[in-house]
Amino acid sequence: MSTNSTTDEYADLTLTMSEAGDGRPVLLLHGGGGPATVAGLARHLSHAAHTITPVHPGWDGTHRPERLTAIHDLAAAYLRHLRDRRLHDVLVIGSSLGGWIAAEMATRDTAGMITGLVLIDAVGVRIETEPITDFFALDARGVAEHSWHDPDRYYVDPTGRPPAELAGRQANMATMTTFAGAPYMHDPTLLRRLKSVQVPTLLIWGESDRIVTPAYGAAYADAFGNGRLEIVPKAGHLPQIEQPESTTALIEAHLHRTNATQR
Repeated sequence: MSTNSTTDEYADLTLTMSEAGDGRPVLLLHGGGGPATVAGLARHLSHAAHTITPVHPGWDGTHRPERLTAIHDLAAAYLRHLRDRRLHDVLVIGSSLGGWIAAEMATRDTAGMITGLVLIDAVGVRIETEPITDFFALDARGVAEHSWHDPDRYYVDPTGRPPAELAGRQANMATMTTFAGAPYMHDPTLLRRLKSVQVPTLLIWGESDRIVTPAYGAAYADAFGNGRLEIVPKAGHLPQIEQPESTTALIEAHLHRTNATQR
């Protein structure tokens, strides 16, 4: 059974989230495209775990307090949520921007609640030789070309979409700019802080991602104290959508491998 709920984290912050399944807690963090980009993954994983999928404040019409302007603010809010619920042995999975949040959470988790990480084509660090593509400078066709292995299959002409849908997308992009616009899509301090993260960390990367390349992913993985990279063929920035079976198989193996009850 799945449930949708809201929870008050602070006086001015309410988190909206979906939960489903039983078992080990899995916090699933979406990227700039919103919760729909991880909905299928959440449904699949809920057969083997208890998935918790929040909507980041400001996405899909949810309220964002004015003080909430940085990725580390989101990381702190989600860590507090885990602590308040007394959750432990948590696997945190993040896609794109959500991967950045997950990495930041891991560096700040002094209570040891997080016992595994999965970053899917994550942003968040600066790799000198592999710059992050300026997503905000791309038109709709450019986004498709950079994001998908098969752009013709996934490209949607915005001129044919309902005005309300376009307005929602624009609002999401405005929120993403607030959190990740300057410095663009990274925290200058994060890369050097990742070495302190010793929990098993799996980085999953689409071989055709042109937003953040597989070489970027390899450098990201090397920065963790216990990181490894897996490349998904015939996938771009969202392998959980283009190649769901391959992606979920990697995640399920990591879920089992990092489960405290299995060690």
